[in-house]
Amino acid sequence: MSIPKVFVSYSHDSLDHKKWVNELATKMRNNGIDAILDQWDLMPGGDLPHFMETNLENSDYILMICSEVYVKKANEGKGGVGYEKMIITSNLLQNIDQNKIIPIIRQSGTSVIPTFLKTKLYLDFSKSSQFEYSFDELIRTVHNSPLLKKPKVGNNPFKTESPLLEKKSNDGMLELISILVKYFNYSTDNYAYYANVLKESSLSRIYLDLLISEAVDHGYITLDSDGDIYLTDKGKHYAIENDLA
Repeated sequence: MSIPKVFVSYSHDSLDHKKWVNELATKMRNNGIDAILDQWDLMPGGDLPHFMETNLENSDYILMICSEVYVKKANEGKGGVGYEKMIITSNLLQNIDQNKIIPIIRQSGTSVIPTFLKTKLYLDFSKSSQFEYSFDELIRTVHNSPLLKKPKVGNNPFKTESPLLEKKSNDGMLELISILVKYFNYSTDNYAYYANVLKESSLSRIYLDLLISEAVDHGYITLDSDGDIYLTDKGKHYAIENDLA
């Protein structure tokens, strides 16, 4: 399996903030994610615009750590944050997928994100007590391993699984009732022996047994203790409606 790559975008607000971002990126790497962070990957003298352009384009996700300072710089187009915003919102890199941007709220008492990200859902890391919960949601998103998976759509409970099976079931029922009508019309008895029905039927015994159970459920026939089959009034109506009598 390929290792997902995540570019971490943030503003250098303070040493404490840089440390927090470093720890977040480290924890991501410890959980199977190739986190790209300037503190590790950009040395003094390095080409900052090239570093941003390359990693914004090549990463699977872009993590935007939205502190108050970050939001202000993004909205005003200042510093490295402003440059990253320009790259994403302009035609400079057409290959950047807007859906791979994940805003991270890292604020105190607010949950503001840059204007150009207003339509995106964010993850809230502002409360230390909820860090593990938010982090779990983050890495599940990156690894495409949601906690709640969308269930498959089941079969229509009022239809058989396929038109072919439905047609086969209807044809079998017509044959069964047709045999019973024959015995009813040409015999003084009001019932048919199971053995005779099986003998005249073109159906397998297993399928015939299932059809008999289904006909009982529909009220077309009844069975006595010996297994003899009786055609009910509802079954006679079924026969007339289907031109069997």
